[in-house]
Amino acid sequence: MVSTLRFAHPAAPNAVPGDDSGMVVRLELHIMPPPPTILVFDSGLGGLTVLREIVAARGDAHFIYVADDAFFPYGHHSEEAIIARVVPLIGDLIGQHAPDLVVIACNTASTLVMSHLRAAYSVPFVGTVPAIKPACALSKTRRVSVLGTKGTVQREYTRKLISDFAQGCEVTLVGSPELAALAESALSGGTVSDRDIAAELAPCFVGDPDDPLARTDAIVLACTHYPLLFDRLIKLAPWEVAWIDPAPAIARRASDLLGPPTGAADRAGAEMIFTSNKPHNLSKALMPFFGGRVPA
Repeated sequence: MVSTLRFAHPAAPNAVPGDDSGMVVRLELHIMPPPPTILVFDSGLGGLTVLREIVAARGDAHFIYVADDAFFPYGHHSEEAIIARVVPLIGDLIGQHAPDLVVIACNTASTLVMSHLRAAYSVPFVGTVPAIKPACALSKTRRVSVLGTKGTVQREYTRKLISDFAQGCEVTLVGSPELAALAESALSGGTVSDRDIAAELAPCFVGDPDDPLARTDAIVLACTHYPLLFDRLIKLAPWEVAWIDPAPAIARRASDLLGPPTGAADRAGAEMIFTSNKPHNLSKALMPFFGGRVPA
């Protein structure tokens, strides 16, 4: 934004060349609005895959990533417990950081708390839900699998998405008990075997493995942790499929809600919060997700 302030006084009636008595002084004050603050929330580190896409789309923003590791994994808690945990916690974070936008980068939480959050707080919210509609639109064999936590695939919200958007596809719901924890461990430097990952993936591949027209050809990644293992998922798949990650669509929606970028990239604007307050040494591993910024 540019503000122009003009200061003038009448020119002298008998002004001569070089006489500045009638000079008009114009001061242009360039006032840049502060960068928008985007708060990205997840049960753990999986939402970093969403953050990475938002950072790429909105380099002008200040980012706060909150990992609710004190309550991780959400799949081990009841629906009532997750709602009771997340809704007031988000309220506390809004009070502390005054974000312009909150992204709930967790399928499990989003399928439960979005209506509660929108009713309780005036900040715009973007949720994360299984990308069933684009997967079914893409599938040529009409066989799609949804890979998520047990809670996500069992939830009525997910079944409603299938009812509304399956477009005649056969949709297989696969509740993975361990893949989110495996992804978290891998990012934190732990050893995760191919065998353990392959065992979580196996139920997604349905149909005749020798007939490309009669087998699964699209898999929805219905947990933001899973793209952390993306290279290994591709390697361990028994045949080629399209992996549907909702993160790019979430980033577009978040950017649309914020409006056009307001200025240059806020390179220093990054914070990482763990609700457990436990120390961590992940700064180097986290930098790529923050667009090269070192999160405070």
